Amino acid sequence: MTQDMRHDLIALLPRLRRFARGLAGAADQADDLVQASVEKALRNLDGFTTGTRMDAWMFRIIRNTWIDTVRASRETVDYDAEAANTIIGSDGRTTTEARLHLAEVRRAMASLPGDQRAVLMLVCVEGMRYREVAEVLDIPEGTVMSRLSRARLALAEKLKDKPLRAEKG
Repeated sequence: MTQDMRHDLIALLPRLRRFARGLAGAADQADDLVQASVEKALRNLDGFTTGTRMDAWMFRIIRNTWIDTVRASRETVDYDAEAANTIIGSDGRTTTEARLHLAEVRRAMASLPGDQRAVLMLVCVEGMRYREVAEVLDIPEGTVMSRLSRARLALAEKLKDKPLRAEKG
């Protein structure tokens, strides 16, 4: 492994973790997914073609590892609620509302089929182009567009008229 490859892989870690979090749901599962995927990548460096995009290669490894994990466990993965952090100097109401909204979006995304969720994460969160997503997921570009459209419609329907819910305690 060259120094440049090592640097590129380290620089990708936040994006890889974000993508894994979108697939797996929980932060601890996402961390495990990234770790397993990086291990696979390091064991199979000969599979990486120099001059190609390392991010696309790693996203594909993460997606395939996630699929293998889901198939092996055959369980549904629930998003865990993030613990409230104390934020000094911020408006508590605004922060709480934003967290509640984010939790609602995460729950809605968790209910999407995995193929739609993967496309939605790569396009909307990672900012990848349809062509790039098609290459990463090894599907036609038209399939990317239709999955993204269905995911957006389903997400909008699930979030439509949903008031923010605060837990009463």
